[in-house]
Amino acid sequence: MAGTDTRVVVLRRPLWRLRLGAALTRWVFYGLAGVGLIATARYTVLPPGSPRPAARPPAPPDSAEEVFATLFARRYLTWDAADPTLHQQQLAGFAGGELDPDAGFQPPASGAQTVQWADVVQERPGPEGDRIYTVGAETDHSGLVYLDVDVARDSERRLRLHGYPAIVGPPLVGPATADPDQGQTDVSQRPLAAVVQRALRNYLAGSVFNLAADLTTGARVSSPSQPLRLRDLTSLKWAPGGRSVLATLVADAGDGAQFTLRYELDVVPVGSRWEVAAIQTDPTA
Repeated sequence: MAGTDTRVVVLRRPLWRLRLGAALTRWVFYGLAGVGLIATARYTVLPPGSPRPAARPPAPPDSAEEVFATLFARRYLTWDAADPTLHQQQLAGFAGGELDPDAGFQPPASGAQTVQWADVVQERPGPEGDRIYTVGAETDHSGLVYLDVDVARDSERRLRLHGYPAIVGPPLVGPATADPDQGQTDVSQRPLAAVVQRALRNYLAGSVFNLAADLTTGARVSSPSQPLRLRDLTSLKWAPGGRSVLATLVADAGDGAQFTLRYELDVVPVGSRWEVAAIQTDPTA
């Protein structure tokens, strides 16, 4: 167009700067694409709002493993210096070919030891799929001993020791609480208190027929093998939740012994009266 001054301006830039700009643009694009792929995969595996997979619950205690650990502890802690081979004979089915015949224990030069009782007091998972059982054993020589027994199963699910045992300390024990129901509400309903007292009297005495009159339909109750006489109901309070009561009482035995005992009773209102659904334990469990 006439009268128009058209100019072309040429800017000089280093070639390295142009290459750097192009590379940065390309890598930014790659990064955004990668983020998009990760998000797509995440939403495919776990869509928004879907619950996360629950953690696998720990395996329940194995009764067979508990018996195995207890039996090993009894035999491991039983020895007689007058018969050095006795200990090895008792452990022959446990040590196998990898542990020494005494499972790492060398009896002293004199004396003997027997186990009066032994039981599992604690258990926990081990580091390699094994399970560690703490066995408390009362001995006539060393007193009460706590032994960790590491138990595992082989490829054929056979029980076996998973290494040597460990002598450990007892579980920590705190002081007893004299009145654990101190913060609970006293039972103020006299009809309920009367039913509880009558049910406990018949329960302790083993009067099954009389007890049945205060039980709900389908209740399962098993009285103690040693009959007791209810002497006094000293405390009756509501347990948390209001579905059961906690009764502290004094009872006498036929030989003159006296006990302070505490029972939990499930109670249910039925019409205008109260009935007992359970006393302390479930004998069918």
